[in-house]
Amino acid sequence: MALLPDVSRRTALTGAGVSALALVLAACGANEKSSSSASTSGTAVASATKGGSLTVLSSDSDINWDPAKSQSLAVTSLALMHRRLTTWKLTPGKDPEVVPDLATDTGTVSDDGLTWTYTLKDGLELSDGTPITAALIKHGLERSFSSSLSGGLSYHKSLLADTDGYEGPYDGKHLDSIEAKDDTTIVFTLKKPYGDWPWIASLPAFAPVPENDDPESFSDNPVASGPYKLKEAKQGVSVTLERNDKWTADSDEVRTALPDSIVFSLGQDEDTISQRLIADSGDDQYAFTAGLLTASKLAQVNGSSSASARMVTSDPGPLLYLAINTERVTDVDVRKAIAYAVDKTAAQQALGGELGAGIATTYITPGIPGREEYDLYPTDVDKAKELLEGKDVPELVLLTQNNEARQAVSEAVQQSLTEAGFKVTLDPQSTDAYQERATQGDGSTYDLTVVSWNPDYPSANANIQPLYASSEIGDGGYNVSRYSNADVDAAIEAASAETDATKAQELWAALDKQIAEDVPSVPLLNRRNSFLHGSKVGGFFVNPFPAYPDYLVLGVTE
Repeated sequence: MALLPDVSRRTALTGAGVSALALVLAACGANEKSSSSASTSGTAVASATKGGSLTVLSSDSDINWDPAKSQSLAVTSLALMHRRLTTWKLTPGKDPEVVPDLATDTGTVSDDGLTWTYTLKDGLELSDGTPITAALIKHGLERSFSSSLSGGLSYHKSLLADTDGYEGPYDGKHLDSIEAKDDTTIVFTLKKPYGDWPWIASLPAFAPVPENDDPESFSDNPVASGPYKLKEAKQGVSVTLERNDKWTADSDEVRTALPDSIVFSLGQDEDTISQRLIADSGDDQYAFTAGLLTASKLAQVNGSSSASARMVTSDPGPLLYLAINTERVTDVDVRKAIAYAVDKTAAQQALGGELGAGIATTYITPGIPGREEYDLYPTDVDKAKELLEGKDVPELVLLTQNNEARQAVSEAVQQSLTEAGFKVTLDPQSTDAYQERATQGDGSTYDLTVVSWNPDYPSANANIQPLYASSEIGDGGYNVSRYSNADVDAAIEAASAETDATKAQELWAALDKQIAEDVPSVPLLNRRNSFLHGSKVGGFFVNPFPAYPDYLVLGVTE
């Protein structure tokens, strides 16, 4: 994943990373709260106050405001306009929390774990004055099943009961597993117990959508539930948001709603963005970049005392790992030898050194609640050679992508494996060809591949299940290690079903280490994400997860 703002599982594998529009910040109404001046690194500016205009500089050419088609994180662009049943509360230096958004709480689960009930807050309205009811939440979810609205995060589709063959509400059909019992009560029936459902309810599709929507044009004419609404969109040039006067501050505990307007400046050259923010003149003082700073730009920023004070870098977070195709590399000792042989420090240097990434040792990413440290396979070339004694290991194909960062890391991996006695051939492919071979094919064309991953929500479930459950092999799944272990599958089911968060975290931490014993992949690096902002942008901080700024608390100051 090239780690741009709205990171998601779907794009993380490809190296394209998220939509570069995890864009900006928060919003509307009569909220008098001030933004904190927290900063993970760099010098914090004075606390921002209500008013002014914030600009987001982005290389993307468009923004999709349809929640059914979005993979936006709960603290980035879409959350400015669309609220969900729950959301994330980010606090500098602390683990993320799931908190109520449109709902009064994070959900009540039945004794058998199969139903979750939510009650909506009183007095909520869409930007057109329509009351926000359970029926609108139901419609928003049902429309996400329409093939014309594909592309968004879809966890709910595999978790809700009796969804086979369902294709959305536009032909008059509806799901019994989503029940709007009355205007304020909605009940979800699941196929199996799922303790992370409160996190799932924070994903984009849980936003309310009017029942008379036009699915073909809703992105261009969205009806907002959040503190901002669309004022103007110029294709490929800019999008301007203004305050939604139907949003109320007392119903929203996460959005500080500070700027009067937010302008997304689209189609900007990334080098030009960096140069403008380094110069920090005029309106650019009220701007920040939606994209990450590259290694070359990091060096330039560090050479300027003014700019470096405005650069915010996360602690190590998103995982970069070496997937081993377990259907082709079947000998666990050979896989262990690969793990011992990989020089993670060389891979780190390929990403710009410690400023670009930290050394990874676990599958669960830093910043995820319950993660436990361990290091089963520290670099040890002699140990790798010992494990390979008497083994006839065929030449290994390392599938990679035609982008500079991914190839640089792959070359570092190739070199260290060669020094341990392996024969490794790089097989660079375009993003589309790579995706096809890694997730859609039968796994017969590669032995190794370097993959990047950032969970869609702050649970180890979103680290482990997509990458190591056997159900995720092929057909677009992300188990590119093609790892299948019945005991692990059963343990994933048990951890997924646990509704006690503390117990679930213990189960996931144990699973992390259990899977590592089989070495389906080698953790390489935990990426650090660096962002640059203007001198009059306040409240900018970046936690290890999600390793992106919380747009909902940003503001500007004079």
